[in-house]
Amino acid sequence: MVSIMMSILAFVPLVLAGVMLIGFRMQARTAMPVVFVVTALIALLAWDMTFTRVLASTLQGLLLTIAILWIIFGAILLLNTLKHSGGIAAIRNGFSGISPDRRIQAIIVAWLFGCFIEGASGFGTPAAVAAPLMVALGFPALAAVVVGMMIQSTPVSFGAVGTPIIVGVTGGLHQSEIAGQLTANGSSWEVFFRLITSEVAITHAICGVLMPLIMVTVMARFFGARKSWGDGLAVAPFALFAGLAFVVPYALAGVFLGPEFPSMIGALVGLAIVVPAARKGFLIPAESWDFPEESQWPSEWIGSMELKFEQIAGRTPLTTFMGWVPYVLLAVFLVISRTVPPITDALKSVAFSWSNILGQEGVSGSIQPLYLPGGIICMVVLVTFFLHRMKPRALGAAFSESTKTIFGAGFVLIFTIPMVRILINSGVNGSDLVSMPVAMAQLVADGVGNIYPLFAPAVGALGAFIAGSNTVSNLMLSDFQFNVAATLGLSTAMMVALQAVGAAAGNMIAIHNVVAASATVGLLGREGTTLRKTILPTLYYCLLSGVIGLIAFYGIGVVDGLMTGG
Repeated sequence: MVSIMMSILAFVPLVLAGVMLIGFRMQARTAMPVVFVVTALIALLAWDMTFTRVLASTLQGLLLTIAILWIIFGAILLLNTLKHSGGIAAIRNGFSGISPDRRIQAIIVAWLFGCFIEGASGFGTPAAVAAPLMVALGFPALAAVVVGMMIQSTPVSFGAVGTPIIVGVTGGLHQSEIAGQLTANGSSWEVFFRLITSEVAITHAICGVLMPLIMVTVMARFFGARKSWGDGLAVAPFALFAGLAFVVPYALAGVFLGPEFPSMIGALVGLAIVVPAARKGFLIPAESWDFPEESQWPSEWIGSMELKFEQIAGRTPLTTFMGWVPYVLLAVFLVISRTVPPITDALKSVAFSWSNILGQEGVSGSIQPLYLPGGIICMVVLVTFFLHRMKPRALGAAFSESTKTIFGAGFVLIFTIPMVRILINSGVNGSDLVSMPVAMAQLVADGVGNIYPLFAPAVGALGAFIAGSNTVSNLMLSDFQFNVAATLGLSTAMMVALQAVGAAAGNMIAIHNVVAASATVGLLGREGTTLRKTILPTLYYCLLSGVIGLIAFYGIGVVDGLMTGG
């Protein structure tokens, strides 16, 4: 056991991050270096970790940072490549003629297309892509950002081909220690990890089926001429149809294929079902809904940039099919790389590993550049270059823009992730104390007790709100949630799943994502207006997933490989 004072001290890095980022509205690039230094000092002075272990944990975090940045770079590079090849313009043109009803357009462009972009790219790109697409279709800029932010929910846990689960949850847990316990109980890490993935997928599917309806209802209430919730509810049959068309294949992919594919497969199947149905008017209300005349829009609705999707000079416009081909290839390449053993082994054979960094047992790191999604995406970019008959200068511009973007994200992550690894590795110390996440878990479990599962998603959402990332929230808090479950004698896999679900929902109010989406349509400085509207669906998501957690634990009695008595 650890004293209450030490448990409170363990919370200091997270509280400090919250105060600096939220209370003082400091930029993450300023706040996170300070939080890292404070974390290191607490580890050295209060937990009596050796300087070598703190340094080793920092180096381990930097290796993980490189892996994440490689994925982000690939995702942004593909997006910028399609921008310069005309692919994004082609995709946009394909959406414009499906239905004049803005509610239907929002569901298809934001929910289905946005969910696919999340599955393929992640890291805030769906709102940054969907918002300008919607403005190009005639949406007010503020409405486009609000709707775009609500994409950042159901698909996010499996965004960037599963990064929040593969990197966030795996990196956030003490894998070697857990694997030993699982083996002793006749299970394995692979079974445990698949269980977490399945429970995340099922929980998201239950919550996510209503998200298209919530999305259009919020849009109608705040941006319609009549300011009516009813205008949104009028499209409920089609919205629920679109929700089911996504979440059913999404959940099946999560249960049977793993964390890389649910969001992409759910979106592709959903698009294949919903778009033809919309063209035929299936379940669409007879009365089409639109925004007020543009001359009646309040000034806060309008961005400062005029967005145009111009065709590439001297080029025949790409077809919608050709615009989509790179994303289809990405899905195919990813499936092959994860399911064909010879190819999987070949890609994994190129690896840079560092075991027992600086002689610290259990502190290891590895980078597999070809197997990681970043490597797969770069292969798709190369194919796209030839497929879209791009000029080298256009690809060079895409590369340059992507490189500049990555430096901003990288600076924050090189402090955030090492800070997380210090927290996790603090269990080996000279004061005979449990690790800081375990200390936090004990304090929360003692204070809240058996009702804690109701609040577990909100804890994950807070982490995403602070960090601006589902992945980073999972890195910071997965071990914390794991230990709360262990302390309460509940399924650790399900509790970690609630963390991942809540962290996904928290992206709807993540300031970093709001800023990124707002910047694409010239709305910087009005982030507060967006947050006041996206807090409603965030509360819905956290509350419903928390209730699902309570039912799972105390109604169904879910267990995992670490529960010897279950």
